[in-house]
Parts: sequence; C-alpha cells; structure tokens
Amino acid sequence: MPRMENIDQHGIVVQTKVTYLPDQSDESANRFVFSYTITISNLGTHTAKLISRHWIITDAYNHVQEVRGQGVVGEQPVLKPRQSFEYTSGTVLATQVGTMRGSYQFQNEDGSEFTAEIAQFILSVPRVLH
Repeated sequence: MPRMENIDQHGIVVQTKVTYLPDQSDESANRFVFSYTITISNLGTHTAKLISRHWIITDAYNHVQEVRGQGVVGEQPVLKPRQSFEYTSGTVLATQVGTMRGSYQFQNEDGSEFTAEIAQFILSVPRVLH
C-alpha cells in the first residue's frame, strides 16, 4: 500500500511502496531483496529539478548503509507544478526487516536549492511484522 508523506514547504510529496522479492532473495544466506517504488509529486507553484539523493538504510542488526548519488535511476527529473515522477529501485538487507529514510536535493528555477525529506518507511518480509 502506498504511503503518503507530508507535503514540504516547497510542495514536494513523496509516496513509497515496498515489495519483497522472494525469487531474488536467499533466506538461508540472509539475503533479503526488496524493491521500492517512489512517486515524487510537485504540488508547489515552481518547477523543481531533482539533483541528488541520500538514503539511510538500516537492517534489524542496526547495520547502516548510506547511499548518495546524482539524481535517481540515472535521471535528474524536472517536475513542473502538478507533475509527478515515478521510479523503482531496490536494496538488499541481511535481515528480514529494515528501514529506509533519506532526502532529495532539488534546485528551483532561480538556482536556489532545497531539501525534501523522505520519512522513514519499513522494508519487511511478508508476515514477519504484524
């Protein structure tokens, strides 16, 4: 089920949807693969370009992976007001449950930059959490 985040002061909304991928996972080797689909919507009044991302991925052992990079899935989408961009990516955990949170860095038309926070969401093998 998609999760709607709060709208930030710039009108950016981030929705997340997580899927466990059992066919790519190997539970006996503690390899749990998840895909996540992100929908970024610009409900603000100004065009914004996503320039970079920062993810903090934490497993149940409290092992933290930090991922930083330009854009998302090789793109730096430009979102005009009322436009959305959706992409799917993935991550691998050593535990059945973990969390992700992070931020996107955007640039406005005038060159100013701002950060849109991505609230924590849960990665979980089905039927592990109630």
